Amino acid sequence: MTNLKEGDNAPEFTGLNQNEKEIKLSDFKGKKVILYFYPKDNTPGCTAESCNLNENYDDLTKKGFEVIGVSPDKISSHQKFAAKYNLAFNLIADTEKEILEAYGAWGEKKLYGKTYMGVLRTTFVISEEGIIEKVFTKVKTKDHTNQILSEMDLV
Repeated sequence: MTNLKEGDNAPEFTGLNQNEKEIKLSDFKGKKVILYFYPKDNTPGCTAESCNLNENYDDLTKKGFEVIGVSPDKISSHQKFAAKYNLAFNLIADTEKEILEAYGAWGEKKLYGKTYMGVLRTTFVISEEGIIEKVFTKVKTKDHTNQILSEMDLV
């Protein structure tokens, strides 16, 4: 579980998106960023979360947000996922788990009595100045946009 909290500086990161373009957090200075970490492309919960953010992307950008998704999938997986669902935002391929670890979104999970390392579904809302404004560790995948906007008093 992340030990980053509201008021902390968001860790700088650099990664490649689905178009093999380098993306840095500092590229978005002056915009609010919804940085969401998800386990795997094309799985039910991750698809629901990504599609919910995508369906509301125009509204989010009008409110000054940029959306960035991060998972340990490869660029080729992100390319297919983004194309299949016509995703309008960046998906970063964090195959080395550097960004995941920097944000505390990689850790121990339990499923059916087995313990393993995996992505801890987490979303960070980062201010225009790079400060963490909100941390979501209990993500409502099918209604994540409303969850974010209501917690930020932007509904």
